[in-house]
Formats: sequence, C-alpha cells, structure tokens
Amino acid sequence: MRTAGSHLGRSQVRLTSVSTCTTASRQLDEPLSGTAATARTWLLIEQPGPWGAKALTSSHLDPALGRALEAAAQDTGVRIALIRRPGRHADRGSSSERHVYAAHTTPGGVWLHSAMTRDPGRLLDLDFTALGAGDPRSFDDVLRGRPHTGDPLALVCTNGKRDRCCALLGRPLAAELAASGVGGIWEVTHLGGHRFSPTVLVLPYGYAYGRTDAHAVEEILQGVRDGRIVTEGCRGNSAWERPGQAAELAVRTSSGEQAADVLTVIRTDGTAPRWEVTVAHSDGRLWRVAVARGASLPPRPESCGSALGSPARMDVVAVRQLEQTAVAVAC
Repeated sequence: MRTAGSHLGRSQVRLTSVSTCTTASRQLDEPLSGTAATARTWLLIEQPGPWGAKALTSSHLDPALGRALEAAAQDTGVRIALIRRPGRHADRGSSSERHVYAAHTTPGGVWLHSAMTRDPGRLLDLDFTALGAGDPRSFDDVLRGRPHTGDPLALVCTNGKRDRCCALLGRPLAAELAASGVGGIWEVTHLGGHRFSPTVLVLPYGYAYGRTDAHAVEEILQGVRDGRIVTEGCRGNSAWERPGQAAELAVRTSSGEQAADVLTVIRTDGTAPRWEVTVAHSDGRLWRVAVARGASLPPRPESCGSALGSPARMDVVAVRQLEQTAVAVAC
C-alpha cells in the first residue's frame, strides 16, 4: 500500500534543484491563487533590446535613469516594468519614440492611460505618490497622456535572465499571440512567480494568470472586453496583498460573480499566518474570508537553478457571506 510518507520521499527525490521550476510546480499542482505581484499602479516603459535580470538598470535604458525611477517609485504603490513587442529585440536607438502606459488597478477607480515619448527622462517629473493613489493627472500633463482606447493589454513575462522558464515558455506564447493577430500583446520584464510560467498580466483590471496558453489568453482578453473576469488560472488582482487576492478570488468562485470592478477588499484583520479578509460587492453584499498561509510541500525549486524550498501558499479556509444585520455592524 502506498503511504503518504513513501509518496513524499519519491517526490523529493524526483524534484531536484536541477528540475525546471515550472515543471515541478505543475507536477505538484501548486495553487495559483494569491501569488500575483502587488501593485496598485503599473508604469510600463517600452524598451527594445536585451534585458538583464534587473532590467531597469541592466538594459539599453540609461541605468542612472533606471535607478532614479526605482527610487521615485519606492513605497508609492507604483510598480515599474519594461515592455517590448514580441519577436526580435533590436534596439532602434535612444531617440526612438516609445510607448508608455500607466494603469491603476484598484476596483472602483480602474484606468489605463497611454502616451508616447522620445525622452524617458521625462518620467522623473511624474507624481508617483499621486499615481499610486489613482490620480493620472501628472501622467497626462507630463507626457501628454490620454485614456487608452485600444485593446486591453496582455503582458507576457519573457525575461530569461531572471528565469529560463520565462524565456522558454513566455516568448513562444507572446509570439504565437502576436502572429495570430491578437492586439495588445507585449513582452514584460518581470511579473514574479517564475514557476507559474507562462505568466501574464492583463490590464486595465490588473489580474495576473499562470500556466497560460494562447487559447486561455484569448478567452481572458475577451472577458475583459465584455467586462468579465476569468478566474481559471488566475493568480489574483495586483491591487491587493496576497491574502486579499486569494479572498477575492474565493468570493468570485463561491458566488459565481464574473463582473469586473465590483469586488473590493475593504479590510484585512490579523497577521501571518492567518487573516480575516472582508470583501465588499458594489451592490452592498459583504463576505468574510478566512485565509491561512501554508507551505508548499514537498520542497521544490522556486526558480530554476535555486535550492529546493517550500514557497508560501494562501489557503482559503472559509468563505461566509454576512447577514444584513452583520453588514450594518461591519460598516
């Protein structure tokens, strides 16, 4: 008879530090919920050419500018990433006009603005604190930005200098989507969670996805156009910390709610390893969600080439919709 101990032992032998992190995570069915990068606002800068592991300071972008942008965004809720079109990564030169996007992902205040610039140094004139709080005015004033009216953006992580899985799995996905005529496809430097490659962030709503394929991305993007959130393969909304990401997705699953921009994490009580998260619907309904931090076992590589580890996971213990009397007290 197979025992839990014997199964664990064989898994630990099979999943060594030389395994690809994606293969190990998929084989062990590691949950995706509550693993998205956290950012209330994304600032995306087009930068052709090669990217290093820390792309803001190891690409053809001026490294001094990259360091200054990192410092300006620190503790503001803004996360900066470089983007480029799928395919060959020739750099046309520093004077080339480039796309810049800013997206705020907090429900009730979601927006996506775009601009073009030949001088990325102008980004240092942005009010990062205001951007993180959901105010796009400095983006529009400094860069002559405007609300984005094109396709939603699908950002595919392809930076093989951070993890080879992102290149091996992300680049073919981005190329396939672009070749099939899907609009809004960009390669991006880093979304976190290499072991869930191919990873994708979809804007404006800010939901991240893992283990995606072209068909899934097309369905996700169609959902965004329809004002729906696809929960299959979803890692969470970047607007929330990880317990909130898991709680919001659990409410969507339990209630069958698909509409975008209607669920908000209004309160998180407790500290690791257990939280009580309150999720509100725009129609007034509230839920309490118990979330516990666990360890993913057996050990597996969190990144390719790294030692075996037990990455944290967010387990939803209970989802409870509050009665109207309880709602009045909670409010």
